[in-house]
Amino acid sequence: MDPGCVSSLYFGSCTSCSEAVYGEGRACRAMGRLFHDTCFTCSVCSEKLSGKPFYTVSGRIYCEEDFLHSGAHPAQEVCNNCGYLIKDMILQARGKSYHPSCFRCVLCRRSLEAEPFTADTDNRVYCVDDYHRVRAPLCAACRVPILPTEGSTESIRVVSFEKNYHAECYAGEVNLI
Repeated sequence: MDPGCVSSLYFGSCTSCSEAVYGEGRACRAMGRLFHDTCFTCSVCSEKLSGKPFYTVSGRIYCEEDFLHSGAHPAQEVCNNCGYLIKDMILQARGKSYHPSCFRCVLCRRSLEAEPFTADTDNRVYCVDDYHRVRAPLCAACRVPILPTEGSTESIRVVSFEKNYHAECYAGEVNLI
């Protein structure tokens, strides 16, 4: 939405009709172009838009009413989680649209708006903590998930003979041999 065509003293040619523009209060500038006040109108209903909010789509100018109801505006987004139309702010993640309140971890249901997250192979979204808790490999020695250390997002593991180990558990296993 543009806040409106601003009237002032302008000289030049009208973008719409190509005729000369001169005199105070008879023209306005919008989108970097010059218009007669009488030529700067909605492309649907011809309402004069000088000093009023307007929208532009593909070079056409619309009053707010026609923009919202003529089909000129982009298609409304549907939330990937709840299926309802998104009328306010849209959160886009992983190529999908969500209400900010609907973008949540599948396990703990904590909102992930402005939070780090990850997804599994089925595109289910998790907070980082829950993802590591349920998807982390289990240590072959102690059977505890191999998780990142506090404050880190990466875990350290040793893989030997296709088995996963905590570094300290692997050292203990080697010492037992």
